[in-house]
Amino acid sequence: MSSSTSRSSSGPRAQVDPSLRVVELREAINFHNRRYHDLDEPEVSDAEYDMLVRELRALEAEHPELHIDDSPTQRVGSAPAAQFTPVVHLQPMMSLDNAFGREELAAWDARNRRMLEPGAAVRYVVELKIDGLAMSLTYVEGRYERAATRGDGRVGEDVTENVRTIAAVPKRLVTGDAIPALLEVRGEVYMPVKAFRDLNDRRNEAGEPPFANPRNSAAGSLRQKDPRVTQSRELSFWCYQLGAVEGAPALRSHWDTLTFLADCGFPVNPEIQVVDSLDAVYELCMHWQAHRHDLPYEIDGIVIKLDDLAQRSELGSTSKAPRWAIAYKLPPEERTTKLLDINVSIGRTGRATPFAVLEPVFVGGSTVGVATLHNQDQVRHKDVRPGDTVLVRKAGDVIPEVIGPVLSLRPPGLPVWEFPTHCPRCKTLLVRPDNESDHRCPNVDCPAQAFARIVHFGSRGAMDIEGLGEKSVGLFLDRGLLVDVGDIYALTGRADELRALDRYGEVSIQNLLSAIEGSKSRPLGNLLFGLNIRHVGGTVGQILAKAFRSLDALLAAGEPQIAEVEGVGPIIARSVVEWCARPEHRALIERLRVAGVNFEGPAAPAVEQTLTGMSIVVTGSLAAFSRDGAEEAITSRGAKSPSSVSKKTTALVVGADPGASKVTKAEAAGVPVLDEAAFLHLLETGDLPGPSVRDPGSDRVADLVPEQGAPG
Repeated sequence: MSSSTSRSSSGPRAQVDPSLRVVELREAINFHNRRYHDLDEPEVSDAEYDMLVRELRALEAEHPELHIDDSPTQRVGSAPAAQFTPVVHLQPMMSLDNAFGREELAAWDARNRRMLEPGAAVRYVVELKIDGLAMSLTYVEGRYERAATRGDGRVGEDVTENVRTIAAVPKRLVTGDAIPALLEVRGEVYMPVKAFRDLNDRRNEAGEPPFANPRNSAAGSLRQKDPRVTQSRELSFWCYQLGAVEGAPALRSHWDTLTFLADCGFPVNPEIQVVDSLDAVYELCMHWQAHRHDLPYEIDGIVIKLDDLAQRSELGSTSKAPRWAIAYKLPPEERTTKLLDINVSIGRTGRATPFAVLEPVFVGGSTVGVATLHNQDQVRHKDVRPGDTVLVRKAGDVIPEVIGPVLSLRPPGLPVWEFPTHCPRCKTLLVRPDNESDHRCPNVDCPAQAFARIVHFGSRGAMDIEGLGEKSVGLFLDRGLLVDVGDIYALTGRADELRALDRYGEVSIQNLLSAIEGSKSRPLGNLLFGLNIRHVGGTVGQILAKAFRSLDALLAAGEPQIAEVEGVGPIIARSVVEWCARPEHRALIERLRVAGVNFEGPAAPAVEQTLTGMSIVVTGSLAAFSRDGAEEAITSRGAKSPSSVSKKTTALVVGADPGASKVTKAEAAGVPVLDEAAFLHLLETGDLPGPSVRDPGSDRVADLVPEQGAPG
């Protein structure tokens, strides 16, 4: 079991500092995002991931002072992988909010109706949520031109040639109407269940390990460098949404859109239905919950969308999800199996995580033998014991969760499992800090920690050293080629010793050494994340790199100075200072310096910091700026550019077709409302113009720029 599983968490923790819990949740969510979106190797279930996000969102709502703009609750997906050419989507690919029961579905519907015209009729389109990989296809003059993954919602990965091999994807549009000059189509690439089973049969015959599930197999197949590998995997495609379009006929409803796409030659799922009531929507959700395995492909939910496109436009979107659509998540599947043992793994920061060793059971689409138990409190609360028959839940296609024992089947006299007092690897006494639920091994020289630290340092979110995975690190440690992270860069002078290893050929060695050399130029934020400083995840690493501009400046900073950085705070600051104060960490830094690893952060902003301390929200389209350009203009001058209006908002900039709710909220909170001319004035001078002046006969914001010579 991977030591990184210890990042997962479940349920609220009593008597824990909210600022600490928020840091833990952000780190866990970012980690699991990378495992899911970048590596196609998720370690927790969808349900558990959703619990982490919901807990973080609730904490941020309860404690607004802990909110940061780069929180995973504000983002979609994950950054595109480095080995693929980035593609900027013509329209953002947003995620969907989730509903987990009838009450949440009804609450979504009620919120929408409050924003729509009173008494307006609402029709719903009900679609299956295919468990695959979201894809955006672009056609120019009817010809297939490009395919891109969702990525972070704005920028995806170019997988054009791989998707070209999928037979279900049309290479040229066929329609009786005029061919659109530009057409961007969204859909899901998936692997049918039969194709998945056939693929695993072939791998078993070849002596290769089977793939875990169809979703990961599809995603991994698309990320192949050789399109012929993709072609051999028998992938398919369903389209479900229209993106950017030029020259298409006028469309009034989502159903009209799907009909148009089908006429163009795109495969549209035949199970899609239009209904007139929320009761009918829920009946379909219940139907597919009972019949999900009757389908020749995997689904993990039901998507409900408003059919009327005008109503969609009226409702708009949040920063990451449309208000007019929601995903009803199907409940996780459960099975019973035997709990053979409970073991404990040691992670890179010393965290001791218990996990269940199970009698292999087929659940959620794959056979599993291990499941996380999180910490001592969770084991005690669930009262699971080796020898129990346990209920195992698996949502999605990842490592399952042990729900609890089947007490009626417990053998008499089964002893309670006791959390070990010493590290299972180095035998050091485990400690449990006050107000924490995790035990830790305090021995920084623990072999298990060393292994996990090196693997983490080379991971994609950190220094991205391809070829330095768990198997390689374990082998190098066993042969004495590695002792700690600093030894990684010494491998470039030990090629002959690498050649002596049976599993490494010349190409593999050169690829590894090239990856190590390339990692020296990674951004400072990646290095800070890779150094295994407790509480410093990927986001905090980037924040610190931007704030201090160099590793040496961070090393020289005191705890108060670090704590003042927005998004950091005293707990992270203390952790950074304590890490930097240890002699062995200082020695490691000097070894990395000698190796030529980049210690410099992003350059200081070139523009004057006229907006320092402000919070500027933008809604609608501006003539002089794209949405990203407006955000850059704001943040490069020292301000924040959040997606929503609050009492802390300095001003709301309103362009064409603004979000009505933002304007209403700004007016209610007394937040100044600026047009584009006033925004330009603000960028240049840092001064807000006079009070908002609105034309009483319309909703248009009137000219807000002060008269020539008037005070700002």
